[in-house]
This record gives sequence, C-alpha cells and structure tokens, in this order.
Amino acid sequence: MMQNEKPNAMSDLKTWLCYLEQLHPTTIDMGLERVKIIAQRLDILQPGPYVITVAGTNGKGTTCRTLEMILLASKRKVGVYSSPHLLRFTERVRINNQESTAQETVNAFLEIEKVRGDISLTYFEYATLAALYQFKKAKLDVVVLEVGLGGRLDATNIVDADIAVITTIDIDHVDYLGNTRESIGREKAGIFKSKSIAVVGEQNVPVTIPLVAESVNCPIYTVNSDWSYQQINDNQWSFESPLANYHHLPIANVPLANAATAIAALSYSSLNITQDDIVKGLKQASLVGRFQTLQYSPLVIIDVAHNPHAATYLIKQLAQLKAKQSKTGKIRFVIGMLKDKDIKSTLSILQGDVWYCATLYGERGCKAEVLKQYLLDKEETTVLTFDHVADAYQKAMQDAKDNDIIVVCGSFHTVAEVLEQYELSEINHDERQK
Repeated sequence: MMQNEKPNAMSDLKTWLCYLEQLHPTTIDMGLERVKIIAQRLDILQPGPYVITVAGTNGKGTTCRTLEMILLASKRKVGVYSSPHLLRFTERVRINNQESTAQETVNAFLEIEKVRGDISLTYFEYATLAALYQFKKAKLDVVVLEVGLGGRLDATNIVDADIAVITTIDIDHVDYLGNTRESIGREKAGIFKSKSIAVVGEQNVPVTIPLVAESVNCPIYTVNSDWSYQQINDNQWSFESPLANYHHLPIANVPLANAATAIAALSYSSLNITQDDIVKGLKQASLVGRFQTLQYSPLVIIDVAHNPHAATYLIKQLAQLKAKQSKTGKIRFVIGMLKDKDIKSTLSILQGDVWYCATLYGERGCKAEVLKQYLLDKEETTVLTFDHVADAYQKAMQDAKDNDIIVVCGSFHTVAEVLEQYELSEINHDERQK
C-alpha cells in the first residue's frame, strides 16, 4: 500500500493497521478534542448503559478480567476493551468473552473513516473508537474500559463512567504523567466525573486523588478506609465493605489486590451481584501473560512485569511458587525492556541466578548491552546478551535443568515473542502427532 493511501472494505486488517500507524505524526498525542468529535459523529460516547473504567499503573488488565468474569457469571452481556495486545490486535476487544474478529474490526474502521474527515487520529485513539463502536453495536449491559496511559487525557476518558477505578499508583510514563506519585495520581484521577463513583485499590493513596474527587463532586471509596480484604489461607479470602461482606472466596489466578478492587467496584455499583456470581467469576479469572505457566519441566513462567511495582509482585509470587513446588534449581530470567521504563529500579528488585538479556527493537526498544550493564552494576555474575528475544529464550531452555525456573518478563513485547514461539512449537508438535 502506498503511504497514507486509504484502505477500503476489501482491505485486510494488516493493511488497515499499517495505515493507522502512518496517520498521525506522533504515537502519543495527549488530548480529547479530536477523538471526542469523531465519537459524537458516530454516537458512541455512551457505548453501553453501564460503564466501568479502570486506570492505574499496574493491575488494570487483571482487574478488568475479574470484573468481566463476575459480570458474565451474573448473566450480563459484557464488553471489555484492553491494551496493549500480545499476539493479535483483535485481542483488544472482547464481547461476552469472545475476541473480536478481523472483519468486525475492519468494519468499525470503515465507519470511523466515513466520518473522520480531515481530523487526524493516533493509533490508540483509532483503536479506542473502534472498540466503542463495536460495543454500541452489540447492545451490551456493561462496558469495561481499561484506561491506556494516565487517565485525564487518555482517549477512553471521552466516556463518562458510572464506576471509575484506580488500581495502583507508581512511577511510570514520567514524560507524560510527571515524576511524582502525586502528579501521576492527579492524572489517573482524571477519570473521576460528577456522575461517577470512584473506587481506589492503592494502599498508599496520593493526596491528589481525593482532592480531584472532591473537586468534581465524586464520591470516593478507598481500600482500608472504606473497604478491606484479607487472605485467610492458601485457598480462601474475605472481602468486607459497608454494603457487602463476602467470606470463603476462592483465590483467583490474578493478584488478590486486583480481585478485591474489582469486587469493591461492583459492591459500590448499582449492579446486583451475588456471592455465587463472585465465586463463579473468580474461578474463571485469569489473563494471558500475567504470571502464566507455559510448561512445568523446566517450569516456564511468563509475566508482563515492566516496572518496580510489578517486579516486586513477581518476586513475591516466585518465592511462594518455589516453596510450594519444592523447586531447588536455578531461576533463569529472559528479559527485554523498553528504554523509557525505570530499568535500573526494576532490575534491582528482580532476583535470579542466570540472566538472558535480549534487545527490543523500535524507537522505544532497549539494547541488551544496556540491561547487562545494569545487572553487572548490581553484581550479577552470569549475564548473557542476545539480539532477539527468541534466541535468549531458546538458550535458556537449552541450559535449564528440569528443576529450574525460567521467567520471561520485562515488557509486553518480550512476553509476546516467547508466547508466539511457544504457540508455534505447540502447533508443530500437534501436526507431528497427527
């Protein structure tokens, strides 16, 4: 396709995505004016009768997933928008737990192009509009929107949510959100509206968050002040709030804090949710690339952890897993990161025996040698570098003994490459078995 040549109804999704990447001069362009005009023209500013938005530094995806599975268990029609995707662009939209198809996505793009005129949109703005269009068309009961970068100026914030959730606040995306927890909290709290109810799962709430809530007259309910949760044992936990108490809840395959935040959001909503719905939903709640086991001997874990907060959680989970499964071998990290992340702090938290550093490409990619230098500075002794994630992963697999643990982390891009390689090997294995 010629640069900026407009695709048509016969064009495939790949062609459309190439077009979107060329459409706007910058990848990120903070502001809602352009995207809101298009949404008004398409009449998609209210994509469903009830909307929940989820912002935060970490835990957005798993909180959305928990909300989704509990709402589906309550027999509601649910749409979820999340980003970024791991393997396919169509992963970004789920309707009743079904991934959008390439044709449905193209159809949405066509409708956007019909009304866009000369207004320029970023890739993410286009993706968000396509999601809202598909949700409106599907006539859903509840729409769950994962906020992309920040909150106040994120494209998802053109929609006024009934429940506005903040999961965690940590230092990330400092070029756009500021370099303090207070400035980041202020940006995240930009999703609060006068018609919203705010629910916050962050344990150490920056003072800016309640200030923003007060300024827009939005009721706010925070963990440990207004609601709480407690793990009882390895299999059960409880949730308590003035509106609802739930006991003997199963431990889900998502971080407990995120599961509790999802339940808090539902307990303060006007939606009628039963304990039975919650139990069924928790049992189904898991998300690709979030502390996911690919195989057992050696144990291979993939996790999209890419900042200090997520690294802390990952190390804690690894310690519990190692004790539970009596794994006595080495921990081998396959890692690739983006250069605009807090690489030094993230690597200082991770604890491994052997490191397989891979270069990520593109304007944001970090070279393996940079990762290696940070690791050498923290006195790691066995650090290898690779030009590609796939090569790093293959070498780790060759080196690993059955009792070792291989952890793939550092970025969505890193996990996506390994996941793609794993799925290809599974397909090839299945073909050989036929």
